[in-house]
Amino acid sequence: MLEFALNTMDINDIRQAAERIRPYVRRTPTELSQSLSTRVGTNVYVKYELFQKIGAFKTRGAFNKLLSLSADERTKGVVAVSGGNHAQAVAYACSVLGIDAVIVMPRSTPQNYVDATRGYGAMVDLQPTIADAFARIGEYQSDGRVFLHPFDDPVIMAGQGTVGLEIMADVPDATDVIVSIGGGGLVGGIATAVKSIRSETRVWGVETVGADAMSKALAAGHPVGLAEITSIAKTLGAPSVSETTLAIAQRLLEGVTLVTDREAVEALVFIAERLKVITEPAASCTLAAAEKLRSNFGADSKVVIVLCGGNLSVSDLCSFLSI
Repeated sequence: MLEFALNTMDINDIRQAAERIRPYVRRTPTELSQSLSTRVGTNVYVKYELFQKIGAFKTRGAFNKLLSLSADERTKGVVAVSGGNHAQAVAYACSVLGIDAVIVMPRSTPQNYVDATRGYGAMVDLQPTIADAFARIGEYQSDGRVFLHPFDDPVIMAGQGTVGLEIMADVPDATDVIVSIGGGGLVGGIATAVKSIRSETRVWGVETVGADAMSKALAAGHPVGLAEITSIAKTLGAPSVSETTLAIAQRLLEGVTLVTDREAVEALVFIAERLKVITEPAASCTLAAAEKLRSNFGADSKVVIVLCGGNLSVSDLCSFLSI
């Protein structure tokens, strides 16, 4: 076993997170898919993280962070920024733990995300853009609220890394794990867990064109801000990655594969028809990436794709079919 001692977190932090959040999250399955194996030409396993509470992995990091707060911090409440699943996760976790939550969201957020966040009892503050949303955080922090960053927080990342522990428990000889990237917290946590348990397992990141902050950061050698998010995969739409998540990607990832929106939608449709689950494009892009990476796999490879979220509205699904 090889353990990576990154400045942000390590395998011990992830294992502690797993124990801390166990009563509050689902232990999602990892299963071999014959349909996907035939399509990619090797053994393809699916980590069904879209079966997680609120329909996405973000619940793990939210609970780990909230359960790590002091009693005084919990009393003062929290604030988060998200145009996607982090919003619902924080709102849901706060409703379970009895913590007051404010979620600042860009106006481009799909209505089903806004409705669900409010439904869990959080106060939603809509701002013109994601940059404006982040700019509002200081005002809430001045009132004493704790900021729950969607990805640039070692406690949040350790929570997300528990996905990696489950993958390696279910497929201990996995040769490859494919994970989508927004800000890099999920892939950072999973890669830290996977590479610490089995160093020879390769971890591949995936982005969609138009939501490719990590690809641009890797090319530049530093985080690069995106002027706008043009991909339909809105839940991958971080305005930039962080220095921390970039450093983890540089150290632990084999590379980042870019797929188009059309490729992500084609994979989404195939998954819906064969696996009978509806994913977000931010999740189905992992299958599209597996197809692009197939020359890296052998007949005996064991490739795990992470379906990280399934919070897709019917209206968005219908509109995607015309892409």
